[in-house]
Amino acid sequence: MPDSELCFLTATEMAGLIRTGELSAREVMEAHLQHIDRVNSKVNAIVTLLPERAMESAREADERQSRGETLGALHGLPIGHKDLVSTKGIRTTFGSPIYSDHVPTEDALIIQRLRAAGAITIGKTNTPEFGAGSQTFNKVFGETLNPYDTTKTCGGSSGGAAVALACGMIAIADGSDTGGSLRNPANFCNVVGLRPSPGRVPVYPNEMGWFPISVQGPMARTVEDAALMLSAIAGPDDRSPISITQPGSLFAQPLDRDFKGAKIAWSQDFGDLPVEPSVTTAIDGKRQAFESLGCEIADAAPDFTDADETFKAWRAWKFEHKFRPLLETHRDQIKDTIIWNAESGAELTGPQLSTIESNRTRLYHRVREFMETYEFLILPVSQVPPFDVTVPYISEINGQQLDTYIDWMKSCYYISAIGLPAVSVPCGFTEDGLPVGVQIVGRHQDDLGVLQLAYAFQQATETWKRRPDVATGQ
Repeated sequence: MPDSELCFLTATEMAGLIRTGELSAREVMEAHLQHIDRVNSKVNAIVTLLPERAMESAREADERQSRGETLGALHGLPIGHKDLVSTKGIRTTFGSPIYSDHVPTEDALIIQRLRAAGAITIGKTNTPEFGAGSQTFNKVFGETLNPYDTTKTCGGSSGGAAVALACGMIAIADGSDTGGSLRNPANFCNVVGLRPSPGRVPVYPNEMGWFPISVQGPMARTVEDAALMLSAIAGPDDRSPISITQPGSLFAQPLDRDFKGAKIAWSQDFGDLPVEPSVTTAIDGKRQAFESLGCEIADAAPDFTDADETFKAWRAWKFEHKFRPLLETHRDQIKDTIIWNAESGAELTGPQLSTIESNRTRLYHRVREFMETYEFLILPVSQVPPFDVTVPYISEINGQQLDTYIDWMKSCYYISAIGLPAVSVPCGFTEDGLPVGVQIVGRHQDDLGVLQLAYAFQQATETWKRRPDVATGQ
């Protein structure tokens, strides 16, 4: 099998071939490292590469298999870790010059679980400074380019992960999502990004253990690969007070399901958000795919009143807590949007937060009651297609001026505000050949249902199979 074809196997296929001995972990890793050598310089997705360590880990994986040891679900799969997540002994910069030489002394819980499941670390993937903003660039490593058009952004903040997956440089990737950081880059790069329910993937270490807005989750080229990875990283842990008690094995089952009669709410704009026509055209073009599955579709959306204020307040509150010490010591090394966000958090008062939390509770119940009728919401992931990589963020859509650097991502962060599981799955392309994903949102903690519908849609459309030319040598 040519290296390029091996690297574009699904993670599920790859893991199966390793398990049966048709491929060794060393063969898989060597092929990926060679592919990275050919492709990564064109897109700048993997920013800390560990070839010697990766090959040694692959050798050890093969030896464990030869001894007949029990193998994890991700045995032998090359993985990239987002440069926001702590990795013991591996440089982790958070995309900030303040931490350009930082080497953690412990692994985050998600890394521990991935390694326990047999995934092999190949390196770290690029992210915006401290993961702030859905455009992947920073002063440490520069910008990561969209593989379908290298003049465009790949989105963010898990942008390096999405590009590395789209280009076949890794089999699976971890990411995180506050306001869309798993969904937006997947949407821009024709891969899959799942924002799990808060607590589905327990986060540790975590100074704000009760905070439900930020989550960690899987990215992959296919829905079944994302589910495979989720089976390894989900499950309860007492160190996360909001962790969900269901085991990760829930997601190891087949994703096949009959959707005949399933009721879906379809919305082009969440009721009133500006969305570029190229995005809605691409999504509307696949409405028939959902109908072919037997879904009953209605044009409808819940009342998202207070979602914007809720998300922005809790995000600012978190930024103030997280960056207050750095603003006192390294203010000149922090980008202006983070400073603004943190200072906005410092201006919040107790009465403001209590009112916002009360409003968020009412928002949750409005959406919950709406979804007693509709099992799923079908929505845009992002309000714009991939844009010029030299533009830090979008400030206008369809002639409507936006107030902040994150307003163009309301289509993602409205969902973050209510804590529902959501996935970005490849849907189509604009006339210019830029990827567009569709966002599938499920009921409270129904991560499995979201994956099942995403899988059925993927099987009906096969949009994910279109590879970027930059990764194929064309």
